[in-house]
Amino acid sequence: MKSIIKHNYFRKGVFLVVLMLTMQSCLVAKDYERPDVDLETENLYRTDNLPSDSLSMADLSWKEIFTDPYLAQYIEEGLENNIDIRIAIQQIIAGESYMKQGNAGYLPTLSAGTTATHQELSENSQFGSFFSGGIEQYEAVVNLSWEADIWGKIRSNKRAFHAGYLKSVAAHQAVKTRLIESIATTYYTLVALDAQLEVTKEAVASREKSVETIKALKESGEVTQVAVDQDIAQYNNAKAIKVDLEKAIFRTENTLSILLAKQPQHFDRSTLDVQDISTDIKLGVPYLLLRNRPDVIAAESDFRQSFELTNVALASFYPSLTLSASGGFQSLELQNWFDYNSLFANVVGGIAQPIFNQRKLRTQHEVAKAQQEQALLNFKQTLLVAGNEVSEALYTFNAETEKQEYLENQVEALRRAETNSQELLNSGYATYLDLLVARQAVLTTELTSIDNKLDRLIAVVNLYKALGGGWK
Repeated sequence: MKSIIKHNYFRKGVFLVVLMLTMQSCLVAKDYERPDVDLETENLYRTDNLPSDSLSMADLSWKEIFTDPYLAQYIEEGLENNIDIRIAIQQIIAGESYMKQGNAGYLPTLSAGTTATHQELSENSQFGSFFSGGIEQYEAVVNLSWEADIWGKIRSNKRAFHAGYLKSVAAHQAVKTRLIESIATTYYTLVALDAQLEVTKEAVASREKSVETIKALKESGEVTQVAVDQDIAQYNNAKAIKVDLEKAIFRTENTLSILLAKQPQHFDRSTLDVQDISTDIKLGVPYLLLRNRPDVIAAESDFRQSFELTNVALASFYPSLTLSASGGFQSLELQNWFDYNSLFANVVGGIAQPIFNQRKLRTQHEVAKAQQEQALLNFKQTLLVAGNEVSEALYTFNAETEKQEYLENQVEALRRAETNSQELLNSGYATYLDLLVARQAVLTTELTSIDNKLDRLIAVVNLYKALGGGWK
């Protein structure tokens, strides 16, 4: 008789499973489609020469962009040791765990346990009047529960976890691009400061000799004390600039130390003259930012995650169909605990439809929709910022390239003016003030010219990062 009953349980359980699998096609969750961003990307770059090909310098490895051996070594060390990189890796590990949890959403929950109870009955209770003493019961049970994904809630939840994982990966890639940009910018700043310091040291040495000369001229009556004071002031001005440059170098080396997760120290480096990023400036079509920019990828992944969570909230309005089963051994006597006659089994299939839940489901859905709209706006905003960064970096590079020729011509002209002022002074056709003005102008313009070379290098670094380069 018991075998017939257990067989009927089995048949009903199979029927419920087949029914739930059949109803899986009744999905209310929508499939994700990328928002139409063609209008946002069509004129994303502010330039007269809009790119029309799919080639972008962002597709190149950073090793092909930054060929200075010292800089390449520091970038390698930074990618391996930087604290922000290591934090981002832990975020990926956490995201991967959540994704695995989402993948397991289709599986049933299974638990097992054993209990042994002893109950002393009151003689005045309902059962105590029939039984004297106590009752003991021994139980070993396995519980199984499974929910059918009728409306696509589990599927959407799985996809939401996967989008969260992709967002963490993109965040790690974004940290890499920012780190490479920071290391390259800091390194180029160091070599530019070195160049400015070298120019300033030469100016200090030259003006020190000039002070000795002007004092001798003063003693011979050829110049006044005013000329001496002006020469001394110019000499001390150069020494003050030298101190400022040494301080800037010290601070910049400390910045590089933090980027490389090292103790503050001196870093070996090349000179500004050998720095040259010879890679062709290729932007590629703006639509490539959706593939190359990690922050854009992360923003879209965030939107996709919120989209799937909206699906989950919508599916919560519909009834859920679950199958529960339990079975094991149950006995009032320890010696019969695992006897065949102690076997028991229960199979329950049920549909639960939420009716009134203090408006929690509606609130959850409205909040999910609002967060989805926020994520969409953030996605579009990230695209606009990306296009703006590309435009500014490109314009800066072109402007600094054009300005470089003018500054070089200015330096040459001022050097000639300094030489001519010295000759005219020796001939008595110019004052010493004319020479001092020309000399100061040469130093200022030489320092500005070095700044221009630095700005041009940094513009290429910024453009490479703005296009999404560095993480591949």
